Amino acid sequence: MDLQERIKSFAALGETLRNLLDEKSGVTNDKLNVLIASQHIYNPWFTPENVRRAVTEIANELTEENLTRWTNRYPKLNEEIIPFKVGIIMAGNIPLVGFHDFLSVLITGHNLIVKTSSKDHELIVYISDILCSINPSFAEKIIFTEDSLTNFDVVIATGSDNSSRFFDYYFGKYPNIIRRNRNSIAIIEGDETDDEIESLGIDIFSYFGLGCRNVSKIYCPKGYDLKSVFKHWNNFSTITSNSKYTNNYDFNKAVYIVNKETFYDTGYVLLKEDTRLSSPVSVLYYEYYESQHAVKQQTELLKEKIQCIVGKHGIPFGKAQSPELWDYADGIDTIEFLLKKKIAGIL
Repeated sequence: MDLQERIKSFAALGETLRNLLDEKSGVTNDKLNVLIASQHIYNPWFTPENVRRAVTEIANELTEENLTRWTNRYPKLNEEIIPFKVGIIMAGNIPLVGFHDFLSVLITGHNLIVKTSSKDHELIVYISDILCSINPSFAEKIIFTEDSLTNFDVVIATGSDNSSRFFDYYFGKYPNIIRRNRNSIAIIEGDETDDEIESLGIDIFSYFGLGCRNVSKIYCPKGYDLKSVFKHWNNFSTITSNSKYTNNYDFNKAVYIVNKETFYDTGYVLLKEDTRLSSPVSVLYYEYYESQHAVKQQTELLKEKIQCIVGKHGIPFGKAQSPELWDYADGIDTIEFLLKKKIAGIL
């Protein structure tokens, strides 16, 4: 299977998913609808809206044009390779968060041994089954396991700062990508349009803020009227209909009140001034800055903890959770990593 065949297979996967998601297409989508509707049973954060959003984002990225533009950056992908086995440990914080690793390994022609998150197993297996029905050759290249990873050549593992220490211990002797906690920020300059501020709400509230690409903190110019943004986020107030989110909201609010801390309460999210990046669920941190130069210096010092920066000079407002195929987690080029490995057994 050469690169062009792999590209066409994934483009067909994207088209299939788009048709399944489009009720007007006439394509039977009962199984996908059942999966979308049922994931919250296993993971209460995986609401039908969030699952559908995740599948839609993937479907829209998987076009032949996008896949070709992405792979054209790597001329070596056109060379014949001897496949090796890539062990992938997937996270489960948002639906299908491990799909890009799944895609990256297969688009390079290598083989997969996948340990999914117990919180997000069915969706990636479902998508894998569609891919294998499109091109049966992939069936020989994909293994899902519930046991510990074994018999692999390289490892890609995604988790928290705590789990990364475990990954380092067990996989440190192998070529690896081990991802840790990261958060995303937004920089407000003060002259944003109403639409831009409203779109920032998507970056904050989508997936309940659980993704590393969700904005967990905003930087505002000194003197900025923070209250002026609240009215633009009222459309997201229904987020409190999720009991787990509301429990976090109530708990954090109670803690701040007991500790007599200053915070803003919109009724669905708490805003608290804090120098940290990682805010709890239902809380958005904010910090004022003196100048663009100052905030640039500050964020540069924190770049190892920042996944992406939303703003006029970064990712457009509302697009943090809509990454392109070439937007790599932690800024580590997965394709380049996989291409550095010559052949199985020589690493």
